[in-house]
Amino acid sequence: MAVALLVAAGSGERLGAGRPKAFVVLSGRPMIEWSLDALRSAGVEDVVVALPPGEQAPPGCAGVAGGATRSESVRAALAAAPPGDVVVHDAARPLVTPEHFSATLAALAGADCAIAAAPVTDTVKETGEDRLVTATLDRSRLWAIQTPQAFRRAALERALDVGDELLARATDDAWLVERAGGTVRVVESTPANLKVTTPHDLRIAEYLLADRLPRPSAP
Repeated sequence: MAVALLVAAGSGERLGAGRPKAFVVLSGRPMIEWSLDALRSAGVEDVVVALPPGEQAPPGCAGVAGGATRSESVRAALAAAPPGDVVVHDAARPLVTPEHFSATLAALAGADCAIAAAPVTDTVKETGEDRLVTATLDRSRLWAIQTPQAFRRAALERALDVGDELLARATDDAWLVERAGGTVRVVESTPANLKVTTPHDLRIAEYLLADRLPRPSAP
């Protein structure tokens, strides 16, 4: 049985909504509820939410205070979670589907971590500090990393057992597993599983979520 760690402690400053991002209303409900629906449809009932100050965990979830960085929030949520494999998800990705959770958890067979990711379609160039191009990367080997990210619990615990300075450098928890020598498998996703960061992202998410809202009954 898996447990979910839902990271919802971001302030949402770049969103400019005046409250923590995960609790901004999106298509008629707090953003976090879209992820919770997908988790429960995937059969994941145990959920620990890393919360910002002043917010309460949604009904049926345990809540912990989020940390100063994303991985600190994950570490705090993991400490409060019941036994089992772990799936970590950012509440700022409301377009996640039940299949994302099921697929990443299934891909743990033979791996320490499995992560949702979309193939990179843009040309990606590397530069120095002077902004002069030093290399054009082979995009056929590149993936844009998302959440959910599923973990063998012991592998995640080992990965997070580091100092706060290193945690602050981690842009995702899979990197910490890689650093600790663990195996990480990519599970193909699509760009539709976007992260809401700006007002533009919020408008796109609102548009895409319209397809999931109940349709009015015919007269």
